[in-house]
Amino acid sequence: MKHNDKMYYKIALSMISHIGPVLARRLVDYAGSAEAVFRQGRGPLLKIPGLGSHIVDAIRDKALFKRVDQEMDFMARYGIRPVFYQDNDYPGRLRNCEDAPVLLYMKGNVDIERGKMLSIVGTRKATAQGLENCRRLVEDLGGTHSDLVIVSGLAYGIDICAHRVALTRHIPTVAVLGHGMDTIYPSVHRKTAAEIVQNGALISEFSTQTPFIRGNFISRNRIIAGLCDATVVVESGEKGGALITADIANSYNRDVFAFPGRVDDLHSKGCNQLIKTNKALLIEGAGDLQYIMGWEVTRQKHRLIQRQLFDHLNEENRQIIDLLKNHGELSIDQIGQLCHRPVSQVSPLLLDLELKGLVRCLPGNLYKLLFYQQ
Repeated sequence: MKHNDKMYYKIALSMISHIGPVLARRLVDYAGSAEAVFRQGRGPLLKIPGLGSHIVDAIRDKALFKRVDQEMDFMARYGIRPVFYQDNDYPGRLRNCEDAPVLLYMKGNVDIERGKMLSIVGTRKATAQGLENCRRLVEDLGGTHSDLVIVSGLAYGIDICAHRVALTRHIPTVAVLGHGMDTIYPSVHRKTAAEIVQNGALISEFSTQTPFIRGNFISRNRIIAGLCDATVVVESGEKGGALITADIANSYNRDVFAFPGRVDDLHSKGCNQLIKTNKALLIEGAGDLQYIMGWEVTRQKHRLIQRQLFDHLNEENRQIIDLLKNHGELSIDQIGQLCHRPVSQVSPLLLDLELKGLVRCLPGNLYKLLFYQQ
């Protein structure tokens, strides 16, 4: 057993039966690290709220470590990288979600912290119009934003359409799987999955030999939503996984968009319902999404704002602009620390920059720069 590897215990923690992400984090907080969890005696473990004897038995089950050995051998053989929620390279947007997986398996080369992460989801039984809307959206956004990453679930219909259009247009794309990395479902998408690894990534929270159950595919929807700044439902019936993803994105305070359909079209009933109940904003194409997200940036507008505003910024505002330019997205607390100022002083400065149209506030109280001085 590779007990000298800290990742060994992180993987073991993620494999314990009947322990979800919230309880796993509680265990790490109590013990101090994933490794320390397995150093605890039975008595101390039983004192942790939420841990019954059956979970303690699972933690101390020696068979668990045989599974970890097998998993680490598999990862080494196929170039799969495990990422723990406390690691620096764990996706920042997902880290802010309280039910995010404690461990992700990743294969590929995409930068998950890129500027614009967009999930595109929809029905498996997509219509020609739905596929056309998906194609046009990906192509139009990709043609304008070089830092765009498309995220979906590799399923039939809208999902695979989004992935394939992204690959054709050389836009990085991420497929979130509802099973381990030892298989691809559906199998007909295996070739696309291989292409995604070359210009994107496959991501899963599930270890190898995980049984195929419906709940796992529902569970992966929270990763699709959590990785992204916004979610687009292209087409959906009255029920379906895309609507679950939209609900989760709303619970994370992420923007949700939907394409409308005819009132008598069963394939658009879910989208229309999202719009009608204010769970999604209506869009007809990339322009609407760009406008609402603040992604609509042109060279002419950039030069105009730079000329009119950057020259008139005071030293305090310039310091924040430089920080966001160098670091990308930062929380208000991080900005305060880097500026050596209390949050009470940073907050009005950020509000001033927002009103000037230079800074945008993102979900999670993060801030990013909209226009860069060159």
